[in-house]
Amino acid sequence: MKTRPNHNQYPLLAEVEPARPAQDGRPEVGPVYRPAFHKNGFPKLEGIKTCFDLFERSCKLYGDCPCLGERTVEGTQAGPYHFVTFQEVGEAVAAAGSAYAKLGLKPKDRIGVLGANCKQWMIAMQGMNRMSMVCVPLYETLGETAVEFIIRHSETRLVVSSAAKLKVLAKALSSAPVRQVVDVGIVYWGDVPADTVQSLTSNGVRVMSWEELLLMGRRAEVLPVRPGPEDLCTIMYTSGTTGDPKGVMIPHRAVVSTIAAIKAFLDNCKETMGPSDSYLSYLPLAHIFDRVVEELMLHVGGCVGYWQGDIRKLMDDVSALKPTLFAGVPRVFERVYNGIRDKVASGSFLSRLIFNWAYYRKEYYMKAGYKECIASPISDLLVMNTIKQRLGGRVRVLVSGSAPLAQQIESFMRVVACAPFVQGYGLTESCAASFIATPDNPRHVGTVGAPMPCTELRLEAVPELGYFPSSQPPRGEVCVRGPALFSGYYQNEQLTKEAMDADGFFHTGDVGEIAADGTLKIIDRKKNIFKLSQGEYIAVEKVENVYKTCPMVEQVWVYGDSTQSCLVGVVVPAERPLMTWAADNGVVGDYAAVCASPAATSAVLAAMTATGKSEKLNSLEQVKSVKLVPEQVREEKRRECYREASDVRAGMSTRTSFGRCGNWNCVYCSRAIGKKVKLRNCSGTEGSRWRTT
Repeated sequence: MKTRPNHNQYPLLAEVEPARPAQDGRPEVGPVYRPAFHKNGFPKLEGIKTCFDLFERSCKLYGDCPCLGERTVEGTQAGPYHFVTFQEVGEAVAAAGSAYAKLGLKPKDRIGVLGANCKQWMIAMQGMNRMSMVCVPLYETLGETAVEFIIRHSETRLVVSSAAKLKVLAKALSSAPVRQVVDVGIVYWGDVPADTVQSLTSNGVRVMSWEELLLMGRRAEVLPVRPGPEDLCTIMYTSGTTGDPKGVMIPHRAVVSTIAAIKAFLDNCKETMGPSDSYLSYLPLAHIFDRVVEELMLHVGGCVGYWQGDIRKLMDDVSALKPTLFAGVPRVFERVYNGIRDKVASGSFLSRLIFNWAYYRKEYYMKAGYKECIASPISDLLVMNTIKQRLGGRVRVLVSGSAPLAQQIESFMRVVACAPFVQGYGLTESCAASFIATPDNPRHVGTVGAPMPCTELRLEAVPELGYFPSSQPPRGEVCVRGPALFSGYYQNEQLTKEAMDADGFFHTGDVGEIAADGTLKIIDRKKNIFKLSQGEYIAVEKVENVYKTCPMVEQVWVYGDSTQSCLVGVVVPAERPLMTWAADNGVVGDYAAVCASPAATSAVLAAMTATGKSEKLNSLEQVKSVKLVPEQVREEKRRECYREASDVRAGMSTRTSFGRCGNWNCVYCSRAIGKKVKLRNCSGTEGSRWRTT
């Protein structure tokens, strides 16, 4: 495809196809854009077409370099990281792949993996790539029956699991249809009680340890069965709008194209990665975000250190590994932000003054165009280097993905991290890395940046919501196309046709806006499915349908925000049960008065929580706060009620901050340290309230 002359107004974008007006029942679409710095075609990795090619090359080039590492734990004390080399990992991968073949598995057969990130997880998956088999990550966050559903739906014949998850598997395999699918058996790593193994073998399931699997493969190595670019390397399950997870089929071509795009982006930013780089793996390897980052590190010869699996020990793992690349979801950076904010707020007057002065000095020069590393050396020396040391002291880049990050937190992290901090955007279907912001560009704060070199962008009109690509600024559903896209939903052709249009674009369901420089802002959601800040999808219609079965609920609307960690709801209570409860508990007044009672709110929330538990909603799907209303309300009023419910929830964990608005960047209430100030023109509070800081 030839690139059209770049007469468009966006410096970061190059137009490759023109816009198309609404016609024949098809909505209006905007122009097709590629990143301006890589407008002539998609990047490639020389000599690499599959994940097997990628790993095989790294083993040859970096054989003696550290590859995968873990910490040994003695008692309650974790020691330093110990690594196995690329050569040693390659040998283990060959053994695992050979054992799969010895067990009777064939190319294209599915193998499940269940457990926390560790070297066995990665070796098991690379062994599948070696034999053209398909990795099916299993995880429980999609619901209590998700493991059983995924095994049956994907026709997984063998499951490789951590010992800690064998009880979950035993429960799933208690179902005869699941046992019939898993006809090869289970391989586990780690120590497991004998009775757990016994419960599986008594049901006719073959069980073997990880060591036994590798020994089987080493006794008689089987030659690799090289996959092709369009062969599947994994089927990743994500939440479906009707409850059942959907299997996203990701071919080798998509992963390799994503790695090539990331390298091209880094080259454009004058950044290179190599054997001296390291990455702490703590985000779920069952998700595409972590999977792509680990594949990138292996490709460049860097090493991956796995966490202990305990969020309370994460910072200890960071200090021990000293990673150069740190990737996280918004919830992780929210914790960093709140932790720093709390520590500063609880410090002395002098320490608060120094921090505030250092922060705003560095922010000022960054906004003036100075790179983070030279914006304010004195600020780094006084304050920011301490924060950098908490991240190990070697971090070269920090990336937030999986869900939108609140703008004030992104602004804060860009200043204090002492390394480029960027936000990206992508989905499992687009192999995670579709858009990414440019480091050290303050105009990219609040955006997800421009398209990656493997992505073409087009906006499509959403008339029912009032979004049109021809408006200024252009707005519409974000549609993407390119070699990093998935190949469809497993055993669901209808859903695939709904997601992919005739031009080859995947419809994300997110509504975006193109900013003046060509960066993309995510501003709305077309469908009722979204992510919370942990990066997990929530199917809101499924959740609402569960709560509608609660005896105390007449109507319910559930709401979530991708910058928040929990759901809230607006509820019209069932009048008779509510008034019966009120009479029994001494709450007086008519129906409307009872709805306004905090005790009634707590009672309804408790009833909904009980219903959610009985219907197997997981903790992320449970609402944490509700607003009771006596009658059905319009959309505008519901949004106001959502905010009220969110405010109640936020009040449960209120944190001290300099500004009443909670925003570090508010010049009216963040700068007035130690003074009695009148809060005016503040983004959080206006008027004549007084506050002593």
